[in-house]
Amino acid sequence: MKIVVVTGSPRRRGNSFEMTEAFIAEAEKCGHTVRRFDAAFMKIGGCRACETCYSTGKACSFDDDFNLVAPELAEADAVVFSTPVYWYSFPSQIKGVIDKIYSLVIGGKDISGKKCALICCCEESDPSVMDGVRLPFERSAALLKWTVAGEVLVPGVLHEGDVRKTDGVARAVALAHDLH
Repeated sequence: MKIVVVTGSPRRRGNSFEMTEAFIAEAEKCGHTVRRFDAAFMKIGGCRACETCYSTGKACSFDDDFNLVAPELAEADAVVFSTPVYWYSFPSQIKGVIDKIYSLVIGGKDISGKKCALICCCEESDPSVMDGVRLPFERSAALLKWTVAGEVLVPGVLHEGDVRKTDGVARAVALAHDLH
C-alpha cells in the first residue's frame, strides 16, 4: 500500500512527530511504501478559491510546494494527517495542504476510495480540545469518500517527550496495522 503522511508541526522533535516516526517505521516494516511531507517546512500557501486548478498542468495555479504533494496524494492508497492542535484547530502549516486538496476535486481527479487516518495531540487534558481537528478531518473524509481507518488522539502533551508518558506512540504503531 502507498501511504502519504502529511505533518503539521513546526517542532521536529515534538510529540506529533514522535508518533509520526513510530507510525512510519511500523508501516514500512509492514511492507507499505510511505511518502512523508512536513508541511511546516514547505512553502504552501492557502487556497485562493480561484478555481483555476490544473489550468497550468499542475494542481495549483499558484506554483508552490503543494504541487509536489498533489500527485502523491492522488496516487496514494491511504493518507495520514499528523498534527498538534493550535488554538483548537489545525495549525496553519498543514491547513494549506488540506484546503488545496480541493484542487484535486476541481481538477476532476477521482480520489475516492482511499483510507485515511489522523494522529493528533494537544496540550490540554480534555480530549474534546481535539474536536477542532477531528471533526473537520472526519467531515472531509466523508465528503471525499475516504474510509477512516483510525484516529490516534492524545491529550495532555506539550513538551518534547511528553507523549512517552502516554500510550500515543504504541497506538501510532498499531495504526500502521489498521491500514491494510
